[in-house]
Amino acid sequence: MARIPNVAEGMVIALDTMRTNKLRSGLTILGVVIGVATVMTIASMVQGIRTQIFNAVEVAGPTTFYVVRFFSQVPLNPDRLPYEVRIRPPVDERDAAAVAQLPEISYAGLWVQIFQRIEFEGINTQSVSVFGADDHYLEINGGTLLKGRFFTQAELDGDDVALIEEEVAQRLFGQMNPIDATIRVGAKAMRVIGIFQNAANIFMPPGQEYGAVLPFQTVRRNYRYDDTNSLFIAVKPRTSAGVTEAQDAVTVALRRVRGLRPGMPNTFDLITQDQILSVVGNFTTYFFVAMIALSSVALLVGGIGVMAIMMVSVTDRTREIGLRKALGATRREILWQFLVEAATLTFFGGLIGVVVGLGFGEVVKQAFGFTSEVPLWSAVVASAVSIGIGLVFGLIPANRAARMDPVEALRHE
Repeated sequence: MARIPNVAEGMVIALDTMRTNKLRSGLTILGVVIGVATVMTIASMVQGIRTQIFNAVEVAGPTTFYVVRFFSQVPLNPDRLPYEVRIRPPVDERDAAAVAQLPEISYAGLWVQIFQRIEFEGINTQSVSVFGADDHYLEINGGTLLKGRFFTQAELDGDDVALIEEEVAQRLFGQMNPIDATIRVGAKAMRVIGIFQNAANIFMPPGQEYGAVLPFQTVRRNYRYDDTNSLFIAVKPRTSAGVTEAQDAVTVALRRVRGLRPGMPNTFDLITQDQILSVVGNFTTYFFVAMIALSSVALLVGGIGVMAIMMVSVTDRTREIGLRKALGATRREILWQFLVEAATLTFFGGLIGVVVGLGFGEVVKQAFGFTSEVPLWSAVVASAVSIGIGLVFGLIPANRAARMDPVEALRHE
């Protein structure tokens, strides 16, 4: 309890120092502000990414998975795939038919993804993602049909029709009704039959926009694409079957249809929600650790600045320290006073950093469309770290003050 007045006194002295030496104090805590703001902003980004991913899993359905030529074996440079992976055959309609016949599977369809520009009367989009799929597209990928209709069975055989995404429709048509309008997807004319609103999906490449959905046979007939990487099978298990059970059944069926003997490795991969979440989790963790390491440099600089200004403060107040010791102040009390003063300086720097970080967090949320809030724990940790920096880097100046000889201190000019 005796230390409580010393804490208050140290805080008052620190505030008075900040008031009378605004520039010096500002430069002292600048590194702390930058470091804490960086931590807050990165925490906001990581939390936003994870929230979007989990929301996407809920949209697509936690049981939905995809069969692709390769996924788990893809290195940072796909051109350096092992030979046994490069010779894998692409997934095809025979594979999709074998999966669709399984009693554990509610739906399995062969889809393709290409990238094309969409144009209407001289207005073009950038290269956007165009799927060749069927009338189960929204059921598997999520989203809402806003206007018009989906493909009929006759159109699935290869008619030149398209559903376009809502934002693409607004960009191309403005207030016009796009239904039955003729657009160009790449070099091919397509008739618009519907408008859909996409849902966030974890299988969409980062930074790539949804554009349109065409019948699978239409894409196959009119567009060139890489058979080995663009084709995939969308699979939705029955509600009565577990995800693991459905994946095991799909694996057995594909090994059988591909003629793989026991002991031979699979020539396909299953992309599951858990795999994607694991990859994203690892990425965000590495990203967060890397940014913490970078922000720690700013905190280190801020700590050195705190130590420097506290050394100056100790020198300026040498006579005051001598007088306090002459009146009976102990070394511990002097040490405690200067530690509190240093911690107060860095704490205020941490508070400013939290406010700046919250501001940048809001900018990040608006820029990337995140719906998450900045986690409270990051503000608590940032404040604790800022106080810790003051205590650690203020220890040397405080110890110097505590060890001063009172007689020599009183003679100081």
